[in-house]
Amino acid sequence: MELFKHGKEIKMDVLKEVGNIGAGNAATALSRLLNKPIDMAVPKVQLLPFEQIAESVGGSEQLVLAVFLRVEGSAPGNLFFIMSPEAGKNLLLNLAGIEVSEEEPFSEMEQSALCEIGNILSGSYLSSLADFTNLSMTPTVPALAMDMAGAILSYGLLQFGEMGDDALLINTTFLEGQNEVEGQFFLIPDPQSFAQIFEALGVPLEHD
Repeated sequence: MELFKHGKEIKMDVLKEVGNIGAGNAATALSRLLNKPIDMAVPKVQLLPFEQIAESVGGSEQLVLAVFLRVEGSAPGNLFFIMSPEAGKNLLLNLAGIEVSEEEPFSEMEQSALCEIGNILSGSYLSSLADFTNLSMTPTVPALAMDMAGAILSYGLLQFGEMGDDALLINTTFLEGQNEVEGQFFLIPDPQSFAQIFEALGVPLEHD
């Protein structure tokens, strides 16, 4: 990955701060929605080339649960919140008190709850990034899918994968009491948006 040779540490510090503020906003929103304390942590923020995204969630054939939405505005792109099906079940149980049936996983109500959690999380991260950059970033209505990672990610990548750009990955941990659930948040900007975001943050990208 050649985009971040100069000032890489500064860029990653900025992204980590965006992630931490977004996580804090999401935790506050989820706590209000569920009427109980929810904490969130961002243990890692990194930039990945497209070909490594599926690998980062267990491989292209790994079964995953994903909330997907389109980002509209002055820095458009695609956004995924991805976790394992087991993590999705634990998220519903620990956060919302919803126990998912093993025989018929993810009913319409359960899918709706996961979409709402994903929507709150995505909106919080986008709001944080928009505040830092003064760019307009508006999430569309989210959709939920359970499929192989490669199939889900291809929806976003097919639009601009030929550009060879990178994705922002924010590892996210939900904490409720002693319970912990992990997921991965991917922002995949459209080709023109990536440089625009970093220039707005005051750390323009340098291409070889």
